[in-house]
Amino acid sequence: MNYKLHSDRKYSEKHEWLTIDGKIGTVGVSHYAQEALGDVVYVQAPEIGLKIGKDEEAGVIESVKAANDIYSPVSGQVTEINEKLADKPSLINESCYDKGWIYKLELSDLKEVDSLMDEEAYQNYLKSIH
Repeated sequence: MNYKLHSDRKYSEKHEWLTIDGKIGTVGVSHYAQEALGDVVYVQAPEIGLKIGKDEEAGVIESVKAANDIYSPVSGQVTEINEKLADKPSLINESCYDKGWIYKLELSDLKEVDSLMDEEAYQNYLKSIH
C-alpha cells in the first residue's frame, strides 16, 4: 500500500534533519535522537557566519545522559541560530521538528540534499540499526 508522507524533511545517518526554503536550510535533530539523548539541558549552536562542510561538526547538545555533537547534513554558511534554545534547551525534547530547530544556513551546494534520506528511508534506516 502506498501512502503519502507528510514531510519534505530530509535526514542524515547521524539523525539530523533538514528542511529547505529556497537556498536556506533549517537544521535540527530527529525525534529518535532527542529521545535517545533524554532531557536536553544545553545546546551549543554554531556561530552566525560560520562556514560548515557537509558532515562537519556544527555544535553540541548536552543532556542529562551525555553530550553529543551536532553534524551539518549539508554544506553552507550559518545565517541564523535558534536563540530560544539558550533559555529553553528542552524545546528540542518538546518540539524537535518545530520550535526546537537549531540553526539555519545558506546552502552552498543544493545537490548535497540528494544524498539525504526522505522520511520513509529514514524510518527504514532506524529499523536497520536496531
